[in-house]
Amino acid sequence: MIHVENLTKRYGRRSAVQGLSFTVKSGEILGFLGPNGAGKSTTMNIITGYLSSSEGTVTVNGHDILENPKDAKRQIGYMPEIPPLYPEMTVQEYLRFAAALKGIPRPARDAELRRTMGMVRIEDVSNRLIKNLSKGYRQRVGFAQALLADPPILILDEPTIGLDPQQINEFRTLLKSMGGNHTVILSSHILSEVSAVCSRVLIFNRGRIVASDTPENLVRGVSDHNSMLLRVRGRESEVRKAIESCPGIRNVTILETVETGTVELSAEGRKDADIREDLFKALSKASLPILVMKPADSTLEEAFLSITGDDKEQK
Repeated sequence: MIHVENLTKRYGRRSAVQGLSFTVKSGEILGFLGPNGAGKSTTMNIITGYLSSSEGTVTVNGHDILENPKDAKRQIGYMPEIPPLYPEMTVQEYLRFAAALKGIPRPARDAELRRTMGMVRIEDVSNRLIKNLSKGYRQRVGFAQALLADPPILILDEPTIGLDPQQINEFRTLLKSMGGNHTVILSSHILSEVSAVCSRVLIFNRGRIVASDTPENLVRGVSDHNSMLLRVRGRESEVRKAIESCPGIRNVTILETVETGTVELSAEGRKDADIREDLFKALSKASLPILVMKPADSTLEEAFLSITGDDKEQK
């Protein structure tokens, strides 16, 4: 659906992106992650034709974005980080204007506006001026604009900025429902959002792609420990002694207690060891009931920080 080959964008001697190559399959939801200034938005702008590349090619559903821009852009619904809204227009006037720009026939516009406004739940503000809308509603209007004409490809740059938790959850549900029928590229600083929605992630750093995999594989690849979270009924000294007697345990960390009379802790073992049975036997032998035992998985945030290092915000 989207094929990027050796993409480079230079500003004088500085390269915003350099030598990027990747493919986005039809129906895939791909996440872009990276520090500020890593090249995510630049890449999106080149794919959509807002910027031209210094080198390399971008093909959108068989159309080169530079050689055949009109046909390529017809495939894409784009929502930039700050949607280009007209504050003196009402929501309905703006979407009708955007529908005309996208070439939607006049007789079909009313139905198309109802469809997109219903998808992002902005029918109740359709006659309000955009300048009087909250940040969250403006984001939703920008998303509705991207959905007009039902393009097969959606490119969304920080689409949930300004949304409240309920609206973010609604957005995730909507986006998941589009998977398979639409190809989506999503850039977000909310790592839990990317992990929950995206089937694959590209991690950018200093204008290059430094990792490409599923969220699960990225987490698994950087994890160098095997930890379990436990809640055990008993005194801390007895619990610690019992767990430290297990042969596969290399570290015990006591956590904040959440239930009276219990000990909350993290038990870390060797990466290749299954420590659950040893923990069960040791605590049972000491007559210490296990109330909770679950894996303490690494997170996508830990993977992101490990891959990109501790660089300061990039300019």
